[in-house]
Amino acid sequence: MSDQINVELLARYQPLNALNPEHLQEILKQLKLITVPANKTLFEKGSTENFQYFLVKGELNLLGDSGVLKTIKSDSNDGLNAIAHILPRTVTAQAKTDCTLFKIDGDLIDVMLTWDQTGSYQVTELGVGGAAGDDDWMSRILQTEAFHRIPPANIQAIFLRMQSVPVKAGDKIVLQDGEGDYFYIIKKGRALVARTIPNQPKAVKLAELKEGDSFGEEALISNAKRNASVTMLADGMLSRLSKTDFLKLLNEPLLDWVDYNEAQKLVDSGAQWLDVRLPAEHKANSIMGDTHIPLIFLRMKINSLDSHKKYIVYCDTGRRSSAASYLLNERGFTSYILKEGIRAAPQDKRTHE
Repeated sequence: MSDQINVELLARYQPLNALNPEHLQEILKQLKLITVPANKTLFEKGSTENFQYFLVKGELNLLGDSGVLKTIKSDSNDGLNAIAHILPRTVTAQAKTDCTLFKIDGDLIDVMLTWDQTGSYQVTELGVGGAAGDDDWMSRILQTEAFHRIPPANIQAIFLRMQSVPVKAGDKIVLQDGEGDYFYIIKKGRALVARTIPNQPKAVKLAELKEGDSFGEEALISNAKRNASVTMLADGMLSRLSKTDFLKLLNEPLLDWVDYNEAQKLVDSGAQWLDVRLPAEHKANSIMGDTHIPLIFLRMKINSLDSHKKYIVYCDTGRRSSAASYLLNERGFTSYILKEGIRAAPQDKRTHE
């Protein structure tokens, strides 16, 4: 990889500047530097290849049906944003001059942003300590807003069906691309979360989990493959809830997914769009009339939201919005998640920079 790309340079770009230094180091290892000669195409309108492109040197034209819509220069503010990253792409990108860019797997960025902005869902956020006994743990979790919204029979069933599992250092609890099977809480020990990238021998570290942290809910919520592997770093004890029990007893009372038409009907009845992406992402492309609070600030600013209003939460993919909706519903809000994220919204319902 060229010496012209370093962590300091990466930290200038949106949304990479929201990643922690350790993740930026991993991005540096995983990115691919590319050159595009003048008048050559970087990507076509309608393409769905999930890479994010960042301009290092040169000028790039964004083309629509009627010609050039915008010229992006590497030394401009626009040049510090991911280039037309919403899929499918709404423009064609063509080099105006010889260009140098780097590209990164879009899923990797999204997963890193989700982990950096939420960690995992921490049981300590629910008022649960890691040092107390099981009886105290149960009594405190019962006092949380999330459990207030769950039928009493469900709560009893959750505790009855949670299994304690002893684990050893080196045990692989979750495998990337595997089917979601359990929701886990670390009662004792530490674990490493890592993601492998195609054609890269070394896995990317996403997070280190400790006592009181939970993991595994994302694949269960979205019915998707696991986006990372989790390996124990120390001997310990896990509490786990099966996928069927998690969805039926814990998730269903808390999370609701809606398509765009369903969401628009809710908005027409008084609900509010809520974008939880980063400021640069929101500025570049958002749904008209929305409220914007980045996920990383949601816990801090949640009291600024109207608890009597319903919220339709969106991001690019559903990862960050499902985390946000989970958090909102824990706090007593009524929220819904937009399926497919902003790409589900018609172009005439979006604002563009």
